[in-house]
Amino acid sequence: MHASLHFITTPPQSSSTLKTPSKTHTPTTQNAAVCKILINPMRKKLPRESQKPLKPSLPLPKTKPLVEPVPEIVDPTKPCYPSHLNPLQKLAASVLDKLEAVVIEPLEKKQKLPKTIDPAVQISGNFAPVRECPVQHGLDVLGQIPDCLRGVYVRNGANPMFTPSGGHHLFDGDGMIHALTLGVGNKASYSCRYTRTSRLKQEAKLGRPMFPKPIGELHGHSGLARLGLFLARAAVGLVDGSLGIGVANAGLVYFNGRLLAMSEDDLPYNVKVKGDGDLETIGRFNFNGGLDRPMIAHPKVDPVTGELHALSYDVVNKPHLKYYKFDTCGRKSREVGITLEQPTMVHDFAITENYAVIPDQQVVFKLSEMMKGGSPVIYDPKKMSRFGILPKNDEEGLGIQWINVPDCFCFHLCNAWEETSDSGDPIIVVIGSCMNPPDSVFNEHNTDPLRIELSEIRMNMRSGESSRRVIVSGLNLEVGVVNKQLLGQKTGYLYMAIAEPWPKCSGIAKVDVETGSVTKYMYGTGRFGGEPFYVPKLRSGSVGNNGVVQGGDDDEGYLMGFVRDEREEKSEMLILDASSMKQVGSVRLPARVPYGFHGTFISEQDLKEQALS
Repeated sequence: MHASLHFITTPPQSSSTLKTPSKTHTPTTQNAAVCKILINPMRKKLPRESQKPLKPSLPLPKTKPLVEPVPEIVDPTKPCYPSHLNPLQKLAASVLDKLEAVVIEPLEKKQKLPKTIDPAVQISGNFAPVRECPVQHGLDVLGQIPDCLRGVYVRNGANPMFTPSGGHHLFDGDGMIHALTLGVGNKASYSCRYTRTSRLKQEAKLGRPMFPKPIGELHGHSGLARLGLFLARAAVGLVDGSLGIGVANAGLVYFNGRLLAMSEDDLPYNVKVKGDGDLETIGRFNFNGGLDRPMIAHPKVDPVTGELHALSYDVVNKPHLKYYKFDTCGRKSREVGITLEQPTMVHDFAITENYAVIPDQQVVFKLSEMMKGGSPVIYDPKKMSRFGILPKNDEEGLGIQWINVPDCFCFHLCNAWEETSDSGDPIIVVIGSCMNPPDSVFNEHNTDPLRIELSEIRMNMRSGESSRRVIVSGLNLEVGVVNKQLLGQKTGYLYMAIAEPWPKCSGIAKVDVETGSVTKYMYGTGRFGGEPFYVPKLRSGSVGNNGVVQGGDDDEGYLMGFVRDEREEKSEMLILDASSMKQVGSVRLPARVPYGFHGTFISEQDLKEQALS
């Protein structure tokens, strides 16, 4: 990955104490779902939508595991080529189609797919895609929706539009946002929409996939062939990669009046939440010309300054990593190149009051591995993991300090803050989930069981030493959240998804960072969810009982997230009191909600202040 500096490292410590878990949640029988789920969506049409339709209309993926080809929306004997192509271009496009059918697809079919890119595994069960659902009102609500939850909870996820013909990783699917709007009087509505990326619109118009899947298909020689085919089609004019190649399926952030959907492979997409709760894609968003390369899925909004901090990595070009900062009006105020020897997977990072904390770990990109028949995403055991501590106001990156943290790969970081040691040394504390084997998300490991250890990493900025303490052992905890109003400040509690059995999540764990004690909320037999999201009872700047302006507490709030009952085939939104870890409400959803990635909550007031375009 990147060059590393050698520092002395203190031995890691371990600490873990479990509290008595809360009682297992037992599903409550409720009334039937409000709207009928379409069993075979390919033969039925949704009511007319407010979102501008794609032309031709989006082919609707089956809700069952996609193991058979999705029916074409164009006649395969008469390929649908863009009208602007001249006869010579159409001939070239036809030749490339023939090359794909005769050479590339048979080559792919000969390969034995590992589970990590086998569509029969990656998009089976409740990982399978669903069709779009226009807004549905009048949902059944159990319990009372707290006043502070008036607004909309949105969650991103992968929802492939076409059945994969070859390898497919869960991260490869087209982005779909699921939105649950909560209002006065226990009113609730739901909708889900594809994010209309350039890639999605081009493929929908052509009636078939044209862009290579970066993880599922770009393996070995067939991956090189796929990449070459895409470049040839772009040269002919059949597709246009300059308008974006990403799927916008991973992260969501609400900043400066805009909901932004992100994946690592493109600019963010601006998605508007409409007055009736429906979703509308506005388009790619480049911060008024301030961003010209992809943004990672986890930008950070500083709760004190209101600024947005972000990273961007480039697999091919140097600098392989850049740090960006945008002011409260969305104007770029920092663009700092960070020197790395080789491109690295940087899915997440952290901020403190004064620093951006940037991981440079052992999962790297080596395109040369494709020539050897392998994956370009690999684990490099010879590389030393480290964290870069970059002052937020550093204009050139010269003040970054690298500190080694051996045997550490955190796919997600929960929080970070600054402390001072007993001897007066400045300390950076990072809380993250350390994954082993580090590349388990991308590559198959049949012998090594997956371990995800919630850990506290302490880095001494004077001595350059580091230590890692396991906060909770024997329990796989991932995608953790804190009160966003306390991001970058010391927090006492974390709220983690219990990632068991991987990759499903069977409950939520409230973790005391100091003691390692855990309070669990288990969804129940055959019930699984995902990342929880924390909403404080008091918004930042509100006045508490003591008359002091508050930014929120560790557990004075609510947790929310989607849950699927696989036995009853029902989906719902659960609401928990973060203090007691007990359920206070739920909303029955009118359609199946697949397992997904990351979400956020937009308050009723913030919705009123959305940007017009």
